[in-house]
Amino acid sequence: MNKNNIIGFSLIAVVLIAFSWFNQPSAEQIEAQMKQDSIEHAQQLKAQQAQKLAEQTRKAEAEAAAKGDTTNVFHAALNGENQDIVLKNQKLELTISTKGGMLSKAVIKDFTGHHKNQEGKYDPALDTQDLTLFEGQDQSLNFLLAGKADNIITKEMFFTPSNVTDSTVTMTLPAAGGGSLIIDYKLNEDYLLSMQVRVEGLSGMFAPNYTQMDLEWDGRARQQEKGFTFENRYATLTYKESKGGTDYLSETSAKEDEKIEEQLDWVAFKNQFFSIVLISKDNFAGGSLLTSIPQEKETGYLKNYKAKLKTAFDPTGQKASEFEFYIGPNNYRLLQHIEDKSQFGKDLDLQQLVYLGWPLFRYINRFFTIYVFDWLTSWGLPMGIVLILITLLLKAITYPLVKKSYMSSAKMRVLKPKLDALTKEYDKPEDAMKKQQKMMEMYSRYGVSPLSGCLPMLIQMPIWIAMFNFVPNAIQLRGQSFLWIEDLSTYDPIIEWGSHIWGIGDHLSLTCILFCVANLAYSFMTMRQQRDQMVGQQAEQMKMMQWMMYLMPLMFFFMFNDYSAGLNFYYFISLFFSAAIMWTLRKTTNDAKLLAILEARYQENKNNPKKTSGLAARLEAMQQKADELKKQRENGFKK
Repeated sequence: MNKNNIIGFSLIAVVLIAFSWFNQPSAEQIEAQMKQDSIEHAQQLKAQQAQKLAEQTRKAEAEAAAKGDTTNVFHAALNGENQDIVLKNQKLELTISTKGGMLSKAVIKDFTGHHKNQEGKYDPALDTQDLTLFEGQDQSLNFLLAGKADNIITKEMFFTPSNVTDSTVTMTLPAAGGGSLIIDYKLNEDYLLSMQVRVEGLSGMFAPNYTQMDLEWDGRARQQEKGFTFENRYATLTYKESKGGTDYLSETSAKEDEKIEEQLDWVAFKNQFFSIVLISKDNFAGGSLLTSIPQEKETGYLKNYKAKLKTAFDPTGQKASEFEFYIGPNNYRLLQHIEDKSQFGKDLDLQQLVYLGWPLFRYINRFFTIYVFDWLTSWGLPMGIVLILITLLLKAITYPLVKKSYMSSAKMRVLKPKLDALTKEYDKPEDAMKKQQKMMEMYSRYGVSPLSGCLPMLIQMPIWIAMFNFVPNAIQLRGQSFLWIEDLSTYDPIIEWGSHIWGIGDHLSLTCILFCVANLAYSFMTMRQQRDQMVGQQAEQMKMMQWMMYLMPLMFFFMFNDYSAGLNFYYFISLFFSAAIMWTLRKTTNDAKLLAILEARYQENKNNPKKTSGLAARLEAMQQKADELKKQRENGFKK
């Protein structure tokens, strides 16, 4: 960094400090703003309390009126005692409550549920073999049907169960004078639950043009993993457009009643590794309102979800409104097979619940990583070994290009004395174009490319980003230990403390530290290699950029400290092998022999000159024009 740079940065710092000082508010302004904020906060709390009280009053009045109105066709169903009906197979255990006739609990078998001790830390001794996805007030599905005189609000009604087996139950809501609303459930194989909603003998209750019913689906995503912040990144309200692809609401910012104009095939309340998906045979009508509100702190829940939907309804009872629930793990292959087991014959594309990145990276994961991962895991190998083998395979595939790129850098390195001499010969500002022309001519005759040294990074970046999306979403890593790592799907703390520190959290992850150290070492090696081949102003600029490259590992630490140990471990192994390959190539390259080969090529090209093309040709043409203009000016001065 030269004197002018130092002066420039110093002046910028002085201007910023002065600007901040002159624009800071006075003590009176700060006090006035604090008072205003307090008033606004109090008014906001008062409005919220009033709204809550009004809602409670309205609900109480509605319930009292309904219970007191004996003319309501469903008056008898407004009172009753709740009863739980359990459906189960080898994968699921579902509880359906007679109040509301809806799912009240879902337990996914063969997956461990994590629990905290009294100190708020996850304790493996408290982990259960089966995972509870939701229960109690965590989920609520309400059907609303508008009749001519009476409305049906299913969550307020008590249903009568019948046809009860381990896989079926019929929930019936009898109406006075005959007729009923019926909900049929059937638990299929694996993770699919079929649901049909129909009416019998109630056609006179609805208007002739009444062909849609409303659904209100509320849910809270439970925290199922150790890392609250990391899991929250992958918990999303996701939906599939009937004539399009999948999309999701923001993972980090609150989205309330976001209107979706297109018809939808399904809506999913998604956690990082598990989802509950509501699928409609006749689609959800356009105009659905979706809400996702993330929790700001660790409360045992990640997000509050809500979906206000409409779907087809036949008031004559000749056709049922059909739905399917998928309640299970976000496993890419499993979600692909669910489409074959669905009775609706639709292109559900449920595997999109496993996010694999933007199109380029999704293709890498979809057509390479997943196949290799499935192949290696079929051997029964530990997941840490699988990650190492994937890394070695990727390094073997990219090795020819990496070696070619390294050799180009080595050629630039051995030619550096000649390039330095050329820089000294054309060190005047007016000779800049001629210097570039001579350098391009030298590159051409020696057969080297100054840009080829960037190729290793360009090769590795798409793979790194693809794995960045794949590893955190691979449920196969959940609960898998390797070496000191207890769970590859979450962070591996070497030290933890009770309070949350901004930018770090409440722990230090060992794999993240290893990744950052390996990144620092690899950056040092690559910077040294690039510095050895650069000349003139490029070398000066490289010195100025070095400190930024060395700060990147520190930035990665703050980014990846709460990421999964599997991802940090992969990056650490990848950088380790990259550094080993670079070190091996450097040790096995004989600079003297390489220079001799380049000199022989130079003589050959000098004796058999080829017509210049590309950038060299354009520089040569520009130099010729510059020389002509210079001669014209000199001749004009002489005259």
